[in-house]
Amino acid sequence: MADAAHIPDEAETRARWGDFAWSEINEARAKEVIGRYPPGRQHSAIMPLLDLAQRQVGAETETQGWLPVPVIEYVAKQIDMPYIRAFEVATFYTMYNLAPVGRYHVQVCGTTPCMLRGSDDVLEACKAKGMKKGHTTADGMFTLTEVECLGACTNAPMVQINDDNFEDLTFDTMTAVLDALAKGESPKPGPQIDRQTSCPEGGPSSLKEMVSDNHDYRGEWA
Repeated sequence: MADAAHIPDEAETRARWGDFAWSEINEARAKEVIGRYPPGRQHSAIMPLLDLAQRQVGAETETQGWLPVPVIEYVAKQIDMPYIRAFEVATFYTMYNLAPVGRYHVQVCGTTPCMLRGSDDVLEACKAKGMKKGHTTADGMFTLTEVECLGACTNAPMVQINDDNFEDLTFDTMTAVLDALAKGESPKPGPQIDRQTSCPEGGPSSLKEMVSDNHDYRGEWA
């Protein structure tokens, strides 16, 4: 679906990240995460710990963050997990980045519902801003990735940008989101049309009395 991201040379990566360690705040967070699991079950903490590590790398590089090999090794060692098992987790989920990304990681869903609803237009809006799948723009601002289903099919097409979803997109609204981010603004996440979360466009088509301002059913459910 996308060109493979460029993974940096291992020697360069180890030179930069070989001495990775938790920040003071994240060390406390890591201990809290590990403490959620009974003795002998610390491996279950691998996903939140990898996410925490990626966020720390992101904070240090002013990007969305990624997981250099030494960082994965550090996390695996903390919970006595073989490195390869931690690496398997990091490679399975698209929430983990195995190569550097920009300040904003634009993940466009290209699965069938989004494709049928216009994900090609969303990708075209990204390309019009100089983005190419699997690459980061020259200014380090955006990385474009095409991914599988992100679970917002009702509001297709959609993208995930860092921690936010943007839904019900068109070429124009996607362009507006990217322009706002480039200016340092915070565009409104969620549907980019007049709908509440995943409710039908134009309001409810059934059980309208349940949402009427003239009715209050709370007493009936007490």
